Amino acid sequence: MLERSPLSLERPTGCIALSDGCIFWGYGIGVEGLRAGELCFNTSMTGYQEILTDLSYAGQIITFTFPHIGNVGTNIEDCETSAPAARGLIIREDISRPSNWRSILHLDTWLKSQNLVGVYGVDTRRMTRRIRDSGAPVAAISYSKSGPNPDLLLTEAKQYPGLEGTDLALEVTCQEPYVWTETRWTWSEGHGQQKSPKHHVVAIDFGAKRNILRSLAQLGCKVTVVPANTTANDITKLKPNGIFLSNGPGDPAATGTYAIPVIKELLRQNLPIFGICLGHQLLALALGAKTKKMHLGHRGANHPIKELATGNVEITSQNHGFVVTRESLPPDVIETHNSLFDGSLEGIRLKNRPVFSVQYHPEASPGPHDTHYLFEKFVSSLEGR
Repeated sequence: MLERSPLSLERPTGCIALSDGCIFWGYGIGVEGLRAGELCFNTSMTGYQEILTDLSYAGQIITFTFPHIGNVGTNIEDCETSAPAARGLIIREDISRPSNWRSILHLDTWLKSQNLVGVYGVDTRRMTRRIRDSGAPVAAISYSKSGPNPDLLLTEAKQYPGLEGTDLALEVTCQEPYVWTETRWTWSEGHGQQKSPKHHVVAIDFGAKRNILRSLAQLGCKVTVVPANTTANDITKLKPNGIFLSNGPGDPAATGTYAIPVIKELLRQNLPIFGICLGHQLLALALGAKTKKMHLGHRGANHPIKELATGNVEITSQNHGFVVTRESLPPDVIETHNSLFDGSLEGIRLKNRPVFSVQYHPEASPGPHDTHYLFEKFVSSLEGR
């Protein structure tokens, strides 16, 4: 049965159609167009620019639960990539007037410059409840000044294949290797440059966020970023002191068809390895564990996790729809962190070797800084190599 949400103001220019037939009306923002993707929600109260430019959102339409999106404007420093891969955004209220000293562009102007389609005026509480209760559906979003065609949107939504079984890393990875030297932003100087590196880290780019690379450079690393399908031999030729496996989008099992053999070979070379998000999942697969699609992913900047060795509780930023299954961990892999929301596995390490990974985003872009120490842990394992 077709379900339609009420809208009693002017003629709507925005529409979201779920593959199950539910239609939400609203008003368009950003560019006119139609996009299909997996529908998710993010509970962060800030950091919308970083979220929209996180390549882990490739193939997804983001519903923001916080109503005041746009209040800090946008700038050139907070983008996590040069070209967003998210399929669109949904917000409750019209874009807020920016009020921040770092703001350069109104969010709507920025959305147009990034070719992003958005809709406001949607009951985001209702949409979030649907996702929470039924899992992340596929959907289509449209902004048309002449009026969206809901039947066309329904067709597009039903034809979209979803993320399970889909490799998206090759769509967002860099095309050529490059060296990253930019460091974290500071109040007085903005972003700096790492000019005297002590270590060499090769970062395999499955959709890497810039602030992750900045965090490594900040701690004295020369970071060579390589495409997701780079061979183990080509990585070895770069003579790294350690390997970083980046975040990224899509199904880890699909990406693993080419990534897992490379990671297995790097493990045989006894190099320190640190993985985040998709990199965490790929490391787990290479070590013999398994992953699965979650009923409800983790997306927000307020997710509590527990470090099992100390009992410490840390607040983290997260964005993932797949998870490593605890029961599949081999005997030489130890669980290090779990979620205090749903108990799911959030971190692993290899016994007696400097190989570890976490499901969340310790670079805190956006989010709290509780887990910055993980970068320090990784860099300390590079000493003497």
